[in-house]
Formats: sequence, C-alpha cells, structure tokens
Amino acid sequence: MLTALHIQNFILIDELSMTLRPGLTALTGETGAGKSILLDALSFAAGGRAGRGGVRPGAEKGAVTAVFEPAATHPAWAQLEECGYARNDDQIILRRVQHVDGKSRAFVNGEPAAVAVLRQIGGALLEIHGQHDGRGFLNAATHRSLLDAYGGLEAHVAALRKAHAERRDAFAALDSRRDQSEKDLREAEYLRFVVDELRKLAPEVGEEARLAARRTELSAAEKVTEDLAAVQAALGDDGLERRLAQCVRRLSRAVSEGAAADVLAGVIESIDAALTALGDARGVVETASERFLYDQGEADRVEERLFAIRAAARKHGVAADKLAQLATEAEEALQRSTEGEADAVALKKAAKERDRQYRAQAADMTSARRAAAAALVVAVAKELEPLKLGAATFEVDVRTDDASPGPEGVDVVEFLVATNPDTALGPLKTVASGGELSRFVLAMKAALAQMESRTVIIFDEVDSGVGGAVADAVGERLSKLAAGAQVLVVTHSPQVAARADAHCLVSKSAEAGVTRAKVVPLDAAARVEEVARMLSGAHVTNEARAAAAALLGAPRRKPRRRKSA
Repeated sequence: MLTALHIQNFILIDELSMTLRPGLTALTGETGAGKSILLDALSFAAGGRAGRGGVRPGAEKGAVTAVFEPAATHPAWAQLEECGYARNDDQIILRRVQHVDGKSRAFVNGEPAAVAVLRQIGGALLEIHGQHDGRGFLNAATHRSLLDAYGGLEAHVAALRKAHAERRDAFAALDSRRDQSEKDLREAEYLRFVVDELRKLAPEVGEEARLAARRTELSAAEKVTEDLAAVQAALGDDGLERRLAQCVRRLSRAVSEGAAADVLAGVIESIDAALTALGDARGVVETASERFLYDQGEADRVEERLFAIRAAARKHGVAADKLAQLATEAEEALQRSTEGEADAVALKKAAKERDRQYRAQAADMTSARRAAAAALVVAVAKELEPLKLGAATFEVDVRTDDASPGPEGVDVVEFLVATNPDTALGPLKTVASGGELSRFVLAMKAALAQMESRTVIIFDEVDSGVGGAVADAVGERLSKLAAGAQVLVVTHSPQVAARADAHCLVSKSAEAGVTRAKVVPLDAAARVEEVARMLSGAHVTNEARAAAAALLGAPRRKPRRRKSA
C-alpha cells in the first residue's frame, strides 16, 4: 500500500505530508481546489511526465516522495532487483525532483535512478484511472495483456515468447544462410578463378622478400663478375708462382753454400709467406666468384617470379605475404558455395520444426484466452448490475491473425460493449457516454483487480455524470474493490465519499498574493460537515447535515490490508 506522500513546491502545494490508510480514501473539495494535483504529484513520483509548470511559482525546484509498503511476494520487489536496487526494509521509496528549468532527477530508495526505471517500478505499484482516461481499457493494444493477467496466463505468455524467439532465430539463420549461399554462388566463378590462379602461383609467406634480396645479389654479381674473373686469372698464373718457387730454391742453395745466411733466410721466409698468401687469396676469390657467379637464366626466373607475385598482390588488393591466406579463404568460400545448399536444407528443416512448435503453443494460447474471455465476460456482467448497467453487454473479441505471429501469439483481443440490448457492440471509447464509460471502467477494474497485483488504484472522478442510486452503487463498488487493494478516489459525489474508510478535504487559499493548496484529514464531525456541503452546496443546512450523518452512518465494511499486495 501507499503509506506516505510528501510534496514540496509542486504546482500549488508548498509543503504537504500525508499518511495514508488501507481501504478506500476519498479526496473531496470545491471544484478547482486542486484535488487532481495530488494525483499529478503521485504520477510524477512514479515516472509520469514532467514539465516546467510543475514547480510552484517562486520556488527553484519541487519534489514528490511516495512511500510504498508492498507485500513480500509483490512483483515490484523482483523489478527492483532486476533494476539493480537493494531492498530498503519493507519499503519502496520513489522520489522525483523537478527544477524550474524543466530538468528532473529520480531516486529509488535514496539511490539515483533513470526516469524509465521509476516508471517501471511505479507502474507495478500504482494505477490511475480518470473519466476520460481509461488507460489500458480504452487502448485496444493493451486488452490482450489485461486478459492474460485475468486468466493467469503469464507463464504461458513467457513460454510463448521463448518459442517465438527460437522460431525467429531459426528463420533468421535460414535467411542468413540463403543470403550467404546466393552471395557465394554469385562469386563462385570468380572464386574458382582466384583459387586456380593462386594454386598455380603457390605463393609463400616471406617469398617476396627472399626474391627481392636474391635479385639484388644477382644484379651486383653482374657488375663484379668481370673483375673477379680478371683477378682469378691473375692469381691463377702458374708463371708467377713458379718463378717465386724458383727464387726460393736458388736462395736456399745460396744459403746452403754459406753465402749471407743471416740475410737470405729472412727473404726466403717472406717469399714462402707470399706463396701461402697467394694460395689463400686464390681460394677466397674462387669462392666469391662462385657466389657472385651471374646466371642470366636465374636472374630471369627471379625477376619473373617476383613480378608475378607482386602483380597478383596488386590485383587482389593485398600484401604479397597475404596471398597464401587469400588462397585459403578463397578455397573455403568456394567450398561453402558448394555446401550451402545442404546447410540450407538442414536450417529449413529446423525452422519448420520451430514454427510448428510455436504454432502449437499459439493455438493452445488462443484456447486459453477464449476460456479466460468467457470467464471475464461473466465477471464483468456481475459488476455491471450493481452499477445500474444491467442492460449493457460486455464481450471480449478474441480473433486470430496467423499471418502476423508475434511474441505473445497470433491473437488480437478487443473489449467490446453495447449499452443497450438493441445497440451493436463496439469499442468502449466510442459507444459509452461519459458516465457509462466511468462505470464500465470501474466494472472491468473490479473484475480484473482480483487477478492483478497493483498496490494502489486511483480513480479520478469516476463518478462524474452520475448521481443518486447510481452514485451510491459506484461508491459501494469502490468500497468492495478496496477490500482487496488500497483505493483512492477523487469525487464530487457525497454517496461515494460516505463509503470511504478515510476522507481528506482539499482546499485552496490565497495569502499575500500566493495561492496554496492543502489537504486536511477529516475526523467524524468534519466528515459530516463536508458530506453535507456536497449534498447542499455553499449553504449547509441542518437537513443536509442530517442526511450526511445518515449516509455516513450506513453500515460499511471494515478496511483491511491486502495480503497479496
């Protein structure tokens, strides 16, 4: 239930704190006193629209805080946890601050929150109905969810959503496979060309760098080959080596004959060293000549291979080292193009099975909804009689649209009414008059409320356009509805106000040029006076007071807190 409401600088209210009770609470007052401001404030705290006009003139900001105490099993707790907020004892506190520039901030249990979160949690706790705003009742798009709530079909809806998601994913996979197959087939000819070309080329990672380096070596070899050949020819001259060897023999003979041995021995060693160095140099030059041996055929082959690799890289728009990877990818794509049809057959079979499962569940849901619709028609009919609409007819039209399968099935649900036996059924908003509309909304709300989990239900002038016995029937219905939920009603009807378990008077005053609205809980004596005013108008007579006392003295059920909310 809603236990407390605190308002600061909101529209005409500078400061207001209300403690609310279970059962039915009536809000009364003169026309224009500001009764609807309380509902606007509650709606604002629960995530409703905010505007620049929400802040009381002269203030920089306004704020509304609503304190709820739902039962432990209330779905609002699950939503609170889903949104990442911790439980605050047994309370859910929604707070909204509005600045004069139109900006607002939201809080859940004292923690900052997005307005969408406030709206989600507030929607599970609070429901407001006005005379010309039947909310979900007038909006045919919500009738299916209302019927599902009445029939207790939420688990079935969740299972159907899952089946729909699986069906959607299966068809999406099939469509994707078909699109890919068509794309692969369109590219198959090109892929075959690429695969054949690259298979013949057989490029290797790093091959371009190796070829470029070898080409550089061959280019250098071409330039030094002649010089190396000349050096090799000079070093390979046997005459030089023979003459040096001859010199060594002659000097050795001279030394052996004792001629200047101390001098000639050094010369002999130098010539021997020269002969050794000459042999080493000849070997190095021979090795270099072999390495830098210019081979025109090899040079042509390297140049041709390098050109082919680089041309292929430019053609396919990749680096030369990526050609091998491109070849692999092209082969895989070509393979997919040949295997795609087999994949499509398997995916088509899977999608067909998912569709069959979904259709079966949707058909079961249609049957369940039609059973729930029949029960709802009976329940609403029982509510119409006390509201003096016994001649009216309420029907729930459940029709299927197999061509438009959705997450919640193939059913289109619409509430239809006929206000008289001789009139045709039609949408509620176009058939019922203002007073009839209010009572139809109340009847449907009373029938649906037992299956819903709202903590607070608010009616804004639901009794507008009715009086006398009909107004008393509205009050009685509201009172009974409040036995299972906390109900607040803004009313001008004394019969409705007299049925309330608690009564608050909303008034407006002007002080020092500033208009303010205030709300005062009424005790027994004050209630008699207020109901008498509602009966007689501005001048309250003793007869009106007696009639008010009689109305208030009528037996009424005792309010009790709703265990399931």
